[in-house]
Parts: sequence; C-alpha cells; structure tokens
Amino acid sequence: MEGGRSGEDGFIARFLRPLATHPGALKFLDDAALLTPPEGHQLVLTKDALVAGVHFFADDPPDTIARKALGVNLSDLAAKGARPLGALLALALPDAFSEAWMADFAAGLEAATREAQCPLLGGDTVRTPGPLMVSLTALGAVPAGGFVSRTGAKPGEAILVSGTIGDAALGLQMRLDPERAGFAPLVAAQRAHLRTRYLVPEPRLVLAPLLHGRASAAMDISDGLAGDVAKMLAASGCGGVIRADAVPLSGAAHAVVAAEAGLLRTVLTGGDDYEIACTVPLPLVDDLIAQAAAQGLALTQIGLTLAEPGLAVIDASGAPLDLGSGSYSHF
Repeated sequence: MEGGRSGEDGFIARFLRPLATHPGALKFLDDAALLTPPEGHQLVLTKDALVAGVHFFADDPPDTIARKALGVNLSDLAAKGARPLGALLALALPDAFSEAWMADFAAGLEAATREAQCPLLGGDTVRTPGPLMVSLTALGAVPAGGFVSRTGAKPGEAILVSGTIGDAALGLQMRLDPERAGFAPLVAAQRAHLRTRYLVPEPRLVLAPLLHGRASAAMDISDGLAGDVAKMLAASGCGGVIRADAVPLSGAAHAVVAAEAGLLRTVLTGGDDYEIACTVPLPLVDDLIAQAAAQGLALTQIGLTLAEPGLAVIDASGAPLDLGSGSYSHF
C-alpha cells in the first residue's frame, strides 16, 4: 500500500493498516506484497472497477460499497472454481470525502475480507476531482487443471444457474422509480430483499470447489442472465435455449412480475445478479445440484445447450421472447 506522503501515510495507518492481517501484506509498509501460492495450485486473477454514478449511487452506504467492490471480484473467482487468496485495493477519493465515510468503508471492507477469508494485501490511494472510484484485484487459487473456463460448453448439456435471478436489477429499478406499479404489492421485507441484493452481492464461493470435474463451462452473471449465458455459449462455439418459466425467482421477484409482466425482461436481462451460470453434462446434473444443496445453495436447470449457434429464451408455450441485447454493456 503505497504511502509516499506523510498525510497519505497517516491516512493508511488510520483506516487501512488494521486490515493488513496477512503476513504477506507487510503491514502496508512496502510498495509490494508477498504471496506464496498453495502447492499444486494455479493462480487465478481478476479485476473490477466500480465508479460512483455507474455501478453504485454516490450516497449508498460506504460499507455496502466496500462489500460490493470485493464481492463482484469474488464472484469471478467462484465461477472459475477458485478460492480467494487476497486482494489489492485502488481507491480514488474525491475531495469531498469525509473521515466518517472512510471509517465506514474500511469497516465494511474489513468485515467482507474476513468473512470471505480474502485478506487485503495492499494497493494504492489517490485523490481525484472526479467521482469516487473503487477498484479491486482479487487473487485466487485453483487446483492445477481445475480452472473452469467459459469456453468448454458442449452441445447436449444442461444450463444451470445458482440462487435467484433478477433481484438486484429489480432493486435498482425500485430505487429509481419506487412508485412503479410492479412494486406496489411488495411488503417491507420484500423491498428490503431487493434493495439488499442490489447493494451487496453474495459471491457463491461455496460453489467453487463443486464445479471441478462437473461443470464444463461457467461464468458469473454480472450483466444480465440472457446476455451472459449467450456470451458463454458463443465463446464455447455452441448455442442453447433457456426456458423463462424455469428461471428461479425470489418471492419478491415473483410478486413484481405478477404485478407488472413487462418487468420480466428486467429480470432476464438486468445486471448485478452475481450468480453463477454453468453448463454440466446431463449425467452429472443431479449430483451437482445435490452437492450444492448440501452447502445451502440452490442450483436450477434452466435450459440446454445446442449445436446451433445463438441463444433462444422461450416462454412456457415455447414461443421466443424478444429481449434485445440481453444484457448491460458499458460500450
């Protein structure tokens, strides 16, 4: 954790050095960290940047911003079958930030790294005239040969997804338009569920080791179920079909779609789910679902891979749904 100026040194010492619990972090007194990969493992590296006004609201609670910044990276590791080893933080703070904000951010990051057993190893802090930016690089380990790519899907396999889909995207829509008709029937607990799913992703780390030897391809769903599954299948050189009525929804999402059918498109294409989609040979599906259930995580088969390129999303009658691009894109 770089600290070339006395003011920055004090800032790091006050807010971030308490997170330097791993010996390789060197108490953030050096310009680099030390990390020894476990024997017989390969390193998996991933990086995501979050910008205020793009990935979160500037007035979101600081602890949830920290949790989201780590969570989106851990989700990528989980989808590759990797367990976390540590993370590097880059934090660009606008001039208007307060020490109270930073204290809450650090507390959220400390809790998140401790819960995920992903220690903070170092990074950099800077000031910026622009919006707040938080970027994390997560490092993970996977048994040699156990990396689960997004390119291994084959025709005739099941398409599975973890958890429930669409909650975060609905949570964002509820934040933007709380009086929208689809949200009218929700009770307080359902509103809180959607809000929390948008603010704080739940990386499916328990699924990571279960993918080894079972999943042929996997990726996390960050930009929308339909679009991300389409990306995975295209990278694998095949296609597939998803049944919209098989996609698992929470009670809150069910209530929203029942009240406003048009929000089904948001469920299927909206971002920030951070669930895992994977393809699995049919003889292995029941075992993987059972193993995940034993860890408290639901896996649901939502479709099949096909030899023909392209992804079709169909309704209960078999008619194709028009979902546009199927996902969020920055460009």
